Amino acid sequence: MSELLPSAGDPVEGAPGALLVIISGPSGVGKDTIIEAMRRVPDGHAYDYIVTCTTRPRRPGEVDGVNYHFLDRDQFGALRDSGELLEWAEVHGNWYGTPRRQVREALAAGRDAILKIDVQGARSVKERVPEAILIFVVPPSPEVLLQRLKGRATETLDELELRRRNAALELARQGDYDYVVVNETGQVEKTATRIHEIIAAEHRRRPDLRVRV
Repeated sequence: MSELLPSAGDPVEGAPGALLVIISGPSGVGKDTIIEAMRRVPDGHAYDYIVTCTTRPRRPGEVDGVNYHFLDRDQFGALRDSGELLEWAEVHGNWYGTPRRQVREALAAGRDAILKIDVQGARSVKERVPEAILIFVVPPSPEVLLQRLKGRATETLDELELRRRNAALELARQGDYDYVVVNETGQVEKTATRIHEIIAAEHRRRPDLRVRV
């Protein structure tokens, strides 16, 4: 667990400005796929994609430390209680949280920190870090979102219904975000490019921003 411990995180002398960017959206909207596309289509900025901690069971094909830091509840609670998480929230019956050290180190080195977190976590980070950029990803329609959830076949019927209800509540919060981006079906590269454009525009607007967390 030592790799998740916090560090001082002071900006490195001469490092460029860096942004804290939060990507949120309801379950099934395609956040993981969008981030994969962002990795494939770099735009010249130095990004660190922060790996979230979770107590959720690992799905087939997921890799610990790549998709998530998979922890049991005691491990997660220890990180949370010792202040080693920037934010945390219980979502769909499981805990999720952002390792503070990874965010600090990225920002201190002049690299944008990209966080994929839920609506609760995004609100919590914005309260702690007002300079954070919040991007909310939405589906073309609620019907499309439900079909995507059903299509991935990773939840039971009860879990699917819970995610559907939570998605409706989350979609109602999109007005809290700085930007809303539609992830059209089959257009994930376009979505990734749009997010790159948003980040680039924010860099032009605040080129020397130094964010501390």
